[in-house]
Amino acid sequence: MTARGHARPALFIRREEDVEIDREKKLSLLKRMLLIRAFEEKAEALFQQKLIPGFVHLSIGQEASTTGSCAALRPDDYIISTHRGHAHILAKGADPRFMFAELFGKATGYCKGKGGSMHIADFSRGILGANGVVGGGFPIMVGAGLSIKLRRTDQVGMVFFGDGASNRGTFHEACNMAAVFKLPIIFVCENNGYASTSPAEKMVAGGSVAGRAKAYGIPGYITDGSNVLEVLEVVHEAVERARSGHGPAIVENETYRYKGHFEGDRQKYRSMDEIHMYRKNRDPIDTFERLLIEDGCLTIEAVAEIRAETAAGIEEAVQFGLDSPLPAPEDALKDLYVNP
Repeated sequence: MTARGHARPALFIRREEDVEIDREKKLSLLKRMLLIRAFEEKAEALFQQKLIPGFVHLSIGQEASTTGSCAALRPDDYIISTHRGHAHILAKGADPRFMFAELFGKATGYCKGKGGSMHIADFSRGILGANGVVGGGFPIMVGAGLSIKLRRTDQVGMVFFGDGASNRGTFHEACNMAAVFKLPIIFVCENNGYASTSPAEKMVAGGSVAGRAKAYGIPGYITDGSNVLEVLEVVHEAVERARSGHGPAIVENETYRYKGHFEGDRQKYRSMDEIHMYRKNRDPIDTFERLLIEDGCLTIEAVAEIRAETAAGIEEAVQFGLDSPLPAPEDALKDLYVNP
């Protein structure tokens, strides 16, 4: 059963073997999820204190989808994120110090304070950028995928998008071109149930985003996006298939965001009871912690220690960002062109 409570069509899941996930890997997944949650909760508080300029789009509740997807990648693989991208960038290994510095608009940020929340990139980690334009990452990743093929490396590219972006023309153009040229691209849809304020069940024709894969002759997978182990297993299969030269796939992680479309969204399009139900019954971190404790991988005391260490690290990262200098006015036009 998926997170929405309906059975998966057999077409979508075709795992030949499960990924072997040892204790250390499980602990690393939990720590990454906790880092992402702590980062975003702190970003929310800082935004409310008017310390972060511009808009902030939070993905609290979606940690399993993001962490499980990026855990299937190698360090030299590529990702492209969205306007809701803090989690993707952290899941790919970004340093929260430079993340907070960027959110504050400081010179030590990943983009020297010029990108802010929606435009963070770190090419050294394969993070080709977040994108404030809905559906804007698709054509960029097609270019990156074509580059991989022309250079004959075995890298893989992963482009994240929401259910709303699946209705944009760039999505269909990118899926078609990736399929035609068998580009090593994984299209990861984080279907959190709402495209801005519109319910996905009313706006996505055909019943699912993954189901559209059939039109392009590529695999489509649906996962319970609140189950980090399931996400990792399914995405790993799609990634290894692409890495072996068999082309792209669509993975639809059915997940949920607790916060509004943007920070300050009044959320009149859904009830608080719905949000509380997901928090109580399907929270990806709480569920995974219970699983690890039941399996003997962790104790309650160890979980508390990890949470405390994570919180301390976030406070240090925030202080680093606050203490960092603002960009110099004369640097405003630097880094705009490759050969200025």
